Amino acid sequence: MFSQLGEKLQEVFKDLRGHGKISEANIDAALRQIRLALLEADVDFQVAKNFVARVKNKAVGEEVLRSITPGQQIVKIFYDELSALLGGDAAPLNVGEPHRILIVGLNGSGKTTSAAKLARLLKKQGRSPNLIALDLERPAAIDQLATLGQQIDVPVFKPDRNERNVQRAAIAALEWHDRAGGNIDIFDTAGRQEVDVPLVEELQQLARFLNPQEILLVVDAATGQQTVSVATHFNNALQITGIIMTKLDGDARGGAALSMREVTQRPIKFVGTGEKLDQFEPFVPERLAGRILGMGDVVGLVEKAAETIEIEDAQRLEKKLRSATFDFNDFLAQFKMLRKMGPLENLLGMLPGMGNVSGLSIDETQLKRTEAIVLSMTSEERTRPDILNARRRQRIARGSGSTVTEVNDLVRRFDQMRKLMKNTGKMKKMMARMGKMR
Repeated sequence: MFSQLGEKLQEVFKDLRGHGKISEANIDAALRQIRLALLEADVDFQVAKNFVARVKNKAVGEEVLRSITPGQQIVKIFYDELSALLGGDAAPLNVGEPHRILIVGLNGSGKTTSAAKLARLLKKQGRSPNLIALDLERPAAIDQLATLGQQIDVPVFKPDRNERNVQRAAIAALEWHDRAGGNIDIFDTAGRQEVDVPLVEELQQLARFLNPQEILLVVDAATGQQTVSVATHFNNALQITGIIMTKLDGDARGGAALSMREVTQRPIKFVGTGEKLDQFEPFVPERLAGRILGMGDVVGLVEKAAETIEIEDAQRLEKKLRSATFDFNDFLAQFKMLRKMGPLENLLGMLPGMGNVSGLSIDETQLKRTEAIVLSMTSEERTRPDILNARRRQRIARGSGSTVTEVNDLVRRFDQMRKLMKNTGKMKKMMARMGKMR
C-alpha cells in the first residue's frame, strides 16, 4: 500500500544524505516534496501541513544543521514524527470486565471477517472468545459469522431469524453466554452503505445496554479520505476506543492510515493484512513507519516466523542443511513453512531496504508449479534425488503439468544448493581443524 509513498520519501532522503552540509533552504525544498508526496498519498491536507511543520521545527535546529550527518538526523526526526503521527506506542486491547467488544462499521469494510480474525487471535492468546451475530439487516452476515466461527472453533450466537429488535437479540445473546461459557464476547453489528441516523441510534442504544470495554471501528484502508470522514462520524456518535484497519495489503495510496490517528485521536489497534483469518495483527506504529521508510520490520518478521514455524522443524532442517543431507522432502517442508508465513512479497517487504524496491514481485504461479513438480515425485525420488533420470523427469513433468525443462531447472538449482551446503560444511570443518592446530 505504501510503496509509492515510500519510494518518493526515500528519494528525498537520499538527496539530503548526499549533502555534506545542509542549509535551511535544502530542508525547505525537501519538505515541499514530502508534503506533495503525502498529499498524493491521500493524507488529509491539514494533517500533512501540521506534520511537515513539526518536522521542520525540529530539523532546522542548530544541532541538526551542524551535525556530522545532518541528512541522517533529519531521517531520524521524520521517522520519530511519522511514528507519533501513526499513534506512538502500540495500543493494547482492553479486556477488562465485563469482557465485551463491540465491532462497528459500514457494509463492505470487513466487519464480520475482522470479528472472526480477532476471535482467532484472542484464542491463540489463551482466551475463550464467543462470536455474537447482531447484524439483523443481513441474514447472510449471520451465516458468514457462523461459518467463520466453525473454521476457528469458536462458539457463535445466532439470533432468531425473525428477530428485528437488536436489543432483544442482545439480551438473548447474554442469556446464551451464560450457557455457552467463554470469557470474552465479540459482537458483530449491522452496517449500512453510509452513516445514517437510524444506524447511529441503534448502535448508541446497543452500546449503552452492553457497556463494552472496546468499541472498535472497522474501516477499509482503500477508501481514502472517505474513511477519515466515516471514522469522525462514528467517533462523535459512539466515542470509539480504537480502529481496525482492513485491506492494508492492497495497492491504495494509504493516506487514511496516516490521517486516522490525528483526526480522530483514537488509536489503530489492529490491521488486516490479507483475506485469510491468520492475516491479522496488532498495529505497531513504529514498525509501519520503518516499513514506509524502507527500514523494514525485522521484529515483525521474527514474530511471524515464531508464530508459524515449529522450533523442532527449524532445528531439524538446519541440521540437515549443515550436514548436506537435505533432500526434496526437506525442500517441500521448508517451502510449506514459508508459505504458512504469508505471501512472500509481504515477507520481503519486512526486510530492510526491500520494502520499496521497484519491480519487486513474486510469481505465485511459478511457486505453485515448483511445489507441483516436487509433489509429483515418488517418496523414493524425493529422498534420493540422484535417481532422477530422463524417463523419471518426463513422468514428473506430465504429472505436474510442467515441461521437462522446468523439471531439469529445478533439479539443477537443487543440486547447486546441496553442493553449496556441502562446501560450507567442509569449510567449517577446515576452520575448526585450523583452530585446534593453533
